[in-house]
Parts: sequence; C-alpha cells; structure tokens
Amino acid sequence: MNDWPQGRSDDNRGSRYGRGSASDQPEGARVMRQVRRGPAAPPHGPGVPPQPSYVDGHGYGDTAGAPGADPGYDSGYNTGQVYGSPGGRGPAGTGTGAGRPAPNWGRRIKWTAVTVVAVLLVTTVATYFWADSKLRREVDLSKVIDRPSGGKGTNYLIVGSDSREGMSAAEKKQLHTGSAEGKRTDSMMILHVGDNGDTLISLPRDSDVELPTFVGSESGKTYKGTGRHIKLNAAYATDGPELLVRTVEFNTGLRIDHYVEIGFAGFANIVDAVGGVDITIDKAFKDKYSGADFKAGKQTLNGEQALAFVRTRHAFAASDLERTKNQQKFLAALAHQVATPSTVLNPFKLYPVMGAGLDSLIVDKDMGLWDLGSMFFAMKGVNGGDGTSMNMPISGSSGSNLVWDKAKVKTLVDQLKNDEKVTVAGN
Repeated sequence: MNDWPQGRSDDNRGSRYGRGSASDQPEGARVMRQVRRGPAAPPHGPGVPPQPSYVDGHGYGDTAGAPGADPGYDSGYNTGQVYGSPGGRGPAGTGTGAGRPAPNWGRRIKWTAVTVVAVLLVTTVATYFWADSKLRREVDLSKVIDRPSGGKGTNYLIVGSDSREGMSAAEKKQLHTGSAEGKRTDSMMILHVGDNGDTLISLPRDSDVELPTFVGSESGKTYKGTGRHIKLNAAYATDGPELLVRTVEFNTGLRIDHYVEIGFAGFANIVDAVGGVDITIDKAFKDKYSGADFKAGKQTLNGEQALAFVRTRHAFAASDLERTKNQQKFLAALAHQVATPSTVLNPFKLYPVMGAGLDSLIVDKDMGLWDLGSMFFAMKGVNGGDGTSMNMPISGSSGSNLVWDKAKVKTLVDQLKNDEKVTVAGN
C-alpha cells in the first residue's frame, strides 16, 4: 500500500535535496506565485477577506490607508470584522450580525407578578392553618339546655375572666391580680352582628339574674332551678362558660351563637405585643385593688396599665357601670391600634399580636377564624362610631345587685332578634 501522496513511493521520489534524498544537491528554486491585487474573488470562497500581497514586502499588520499599506486590502481589525464574522464574533458566517436581543419586559413583569401572587397565596394559606391551630375550642354549647330560638344576625358573648392561668407569682404581683383560686368574670358583653348595624351591650357583673335549671358541664348532672337570684358573674364561678351562657339566654331570651373568653395574662400580652395603646383619660383616678394610678390626658398604656384601667371599679361612684364604659372605650382604642397599617403590614408586629391573642383566647367548639374576624371588625366598627354601644338598661338595685329594666330589655332583645336598628337607650 502506497502511503505517499499522488501515488509516489519512496523509491521514485527522484533526486531531491533533503528528506532523505540520495542527492546532496538542493532542489531548484521554486517560483512563488504572486497574489494579485484588486477585486479578484477570494480563493477560499465567500466570507474570507482579501489577502495581502507580499511582493512589495508588506502584508502582516498593514491596514488600508497606512503608509506602505496595500491599498487593496483591509484586515478588518478597524471594524472588528475578522475572518468573515459579523461584529467580530468569530467565523460564524457572512450575514450582517444582529445585536443582543432586547429583554422582554412584558414577560418578566408577568412572571414576577405570578411569583408574587403565588407567594402571597401560600403565605395566606399557611397563616390561616397556623392561626386556626392556635384556637382553644374548649366550650361546648351543645351542653346548654332549653335554648331560645335563633334570630337574624350573630350573637357573641365576650367574657374577660380573672383567670391567672400560666402566671408566675411575680406576674400576679406585678399585675395586681392576687392569687385567688378558680375563675370569675370581670367583664361580659353581648355583641350582635347584623345587616342593620352592630350593637355592643355591656352586662354589669353585678347584674341581678335568676339561676335557671342547668346540666353540669362536667358532671352531666341536672341541677333544678329554685328561683334563686344571684349576681351574673356568680353563674360563671359556679359552672363555667356553659352555665354563664345558659343564664344569659334564660334571663334575656336571646340565643348566644358564639363564646369568646380572654384572661388577665392574655389581655396584657396583646397590649404589649401591639406596642401599647393610646387612650385619653378624662379624669385622674387611683385604685389600690387594681393598681391603677392615672393622670388625666392622652397617654400610652402598656399591658400592666391597660389591665388596671379595665379592671378598676372601686374608684368610681357608679362602680361597675363606669367600669363597663371604660372597658368599651379601651376596646375601641385597642381595635384601632391593631388595625393600623403599621401593625397589619408589618409581619414582625402582626404575627406576635396574632400569636398573643390566639394563644390566650378560649372559644366555643364551632368558632372559626372567619367568625372571629367578623367579631373583631364588628367591635372595631361599633367602637369607632359605626354601630351602637351601650350598657344593659338598669331600672334600679336590689342590695348590691343591679336590676335590669325588664320592659327595655324585652324591646332590645326583640330588635336584636329581628336585626332591627336598636332604639333602646342603656345606662
């Protein structure tokens, strides 16, 4: 097999100098073909620039127009086009090169919006399940017997208890709660949420009510009513939330749909989590029992001060009635503070506030986050002037008990059941 080009073998290479030639004479000088100047077509096809002439000793490095340069050759370095590549991009072709494509801003904005919406959706769903898992659904309203028929709208019984659950001895001393065993109610309110205006009614803890027949929430035993009258907060102390609901329904004829309770520590924690609550106190007062010591004027109350403010009654001539007014006033300020953009739009404040509130709330087994949200915004609206805020109508007293005005209470309840605008005036 012949490996030599053009079919020549090593034997017929002829007499050549070098490469193992048998002759010691050099080959004859070869004449180098001159490269023509001018527009002759390039020898290697399209896309290859004309080559410089070496006849006059010039070539590499010369550019058209430079002294001694071949006027028929342009190296392409002054334009960035070398080896036939457009824009200096290498041997990519002979066409005119396009620049880098402009970014598609419409597409980018679209996908950014989709990403933001997806993140918000995932965060909202996660927050919902997190918040829902924190609700303490401990009150079973199915244990309440002989319930009145329901009406239009939704009725919440909101209770502030003096529960000291989870509080250390130092916290009890700091908040002036004492160390009494069991639980009592410091405040009770009915919130009616309806289509014709929301109504918040404070029930004084010293209200004179009849203790009805009831079934024990834990024992299941039936306790017959004897017509005995007690203070309203004594019903809670006797058998807890279920008996309190039963007593309110029996004495008013209004069906309670949901129950919400918060204790001392939880209330103070919510106020501290929101960064304090701004409120204007009309007249200075002090109370050694609650620890209250307030001057008149606008001020910011922390959790400890807020608790003292809503618990104080011994400093007022009207006692419990004045306290209920202060409770409604403070709830208005608290709801406003929680709903401000600085809280709602700041996750570092919103989540601690939600956590503090949800951890300390005790609700009925049928309560959902939607119901809780409806209650909160209704309270905010009522206390902001969009509804009616009042005390239960009082006709007089029996000893230290406050006696309700039965005629006004009946009219009030009828208006709530029919979801009508409330016209009854409270104390």
